[in-house]
Amino acid sequence: MTAFKRGFSRRRVLQTGMAGILSTGVAPMIFTKGAWAQEQDFCNNPTGDTVTIGLNLPLTGAYAEEGADEQKAYELAIAHLNGEGDGGLISVMTPSALKGNGILGKRVTYVSSDSQTKSDVARAGATRMIERDGAIMITGGSSSGEAIAVQGLCQEMGVIFMAGLTHSNDTTGKDKRRYGFRHFFNAYQSGIALGPVLGQEYGNERRAYHLTADYTWGWTQEESMIAATEALGWETVAAVRTPLGSTDYSQYLTPILNSGADLLILNHYGLDMVNSLPQAVQFGLRDREANGKQFEIVTPLISELMAKGAGEAVRGVFGTSNWHWNQQDAGSIAFTKSFGAAYGSPPSQAAHTAYVQMLLYADAVERAGTFYPPAVIAALEGHEFDGMGNGPTLYRAEDHQCMKSVLVVQGNESPTSEFDVLNVIQEVGRDVTTYDPTIFGGELGPAEPVPLCA
Repeated sequence: MTAFKRGFSRRRVLQTGMAGILSTGVAPMIFTKGAWAQEQDFCNNPTGDTVTIGLNLPLTGAYAEEGADEQKAYELAIAHLNGEGDGGLISVMTPSALKGNGILGKRVTYVSSDSQTKSDVARAGATRMIERDGAIMITGGSSSGEAIAVQGLCQEMGVIFMAGLTHSNDTTGKDKRRYGFRHFFNAYQSGIALGPVLGQEYGNERRAYHLTADYTWGWTQEESMIAATEALGWETVAAVRTPLGSTDYSQYLTPILNSGADLLILNHYGLDMVNSLPQAVQFGLRDREANGKQFEIVTPLISELMAKGAGEAVRGVFGTSNWHWNQQDAGSIAFTKSFGAAYGSPPSQAAHTAYVQMLLYADAVERAGTFYPPAVIAALEGHEFDGMGNGPTLYRAEDHQCMKSVLVVQGNESPTSEFDVLNVIQEVGRDVTTYDPTIFGGELGPAEPVPLCA
């Protein structure tokens, strides 16, 4: 039985906080670095001079381009943690316990697995990296289906999961887990940020038609956008589900022409949106009028990679983003400079969240003084930080969702380069995007580790 289990329950730690327990004067032997370091019964406790991180990435499938950019960012973050390169965000993040000498003096290495943008493949890959390769932490994913599957596995095995790109409300809602943490924003926050802008631009008498990727992200994005737009006074004409990875959307676009809708909301991401948006434009939707209004298209979640892939079709289209490389804060400038020097192009929002998650995990381990998962979890829960490109950010303890600002973006009508595809038109502050953590239900579960990755 561990010292954590002997002396204090997880519930008491969460209710009183580490500071509260320390103030009792009875806990130093449990919470000091030396005491934590004596814990041996947790999965893949690194005893040598290296520590292994597992990168679970969609390098094939509908979200492959996002996955490839995430891999670049993870490799860059690992180089910076090991003291290589220009250090990236290490010098600007606050507070920071990172020293540029690995994590707790251990050189960071990694193994990787192609999730193929499939949840079952992602879970199998994560299992393999934990059991075969000794990964102490798993990170990655560009699909919420993958993220939820891997997060559940990591909870079972006692290995922390630092989610990459996942936008479903369920990730930190009904499917949240104590061992899972998400830096990326969610669909509900997209609705909060985007709804008022759509009302300003398109009025309060629109009739919206939804095409939605048929899995957890699409469902919660559709739900969030319906709530946000119906609050404006809009009517939802139809919500039609499309298979993830579709290439031909003609059968889904044709019915829109006679539906009575005057606006299409594409709840698609990655290659799905790169295919569906240009096809919608080719169908003439943006050239027609309906109900006495110009027909419009909205993509609630959009990245630079998607905008570039969609070409001219994205011009003027509204959406939301987690981050944009052209932001002028110190963190965004530092990361864009490092990534650009390494790879010859600006980073995407997928790359940014991947990089930040790697640093946040390493920093939490340094602050905890141990890789012991309950201590790392305690260091992450309720952690406030800045300098990472999103302004002052809180890793909320109740659901492990980061609270920060959200960007409303629009396809650039007059791009000056292949990378100048999105304009940030509004930054919606954390005070607006923060919501009650209980609205989506779910339970985080225990923090006690599972011995020997059982």
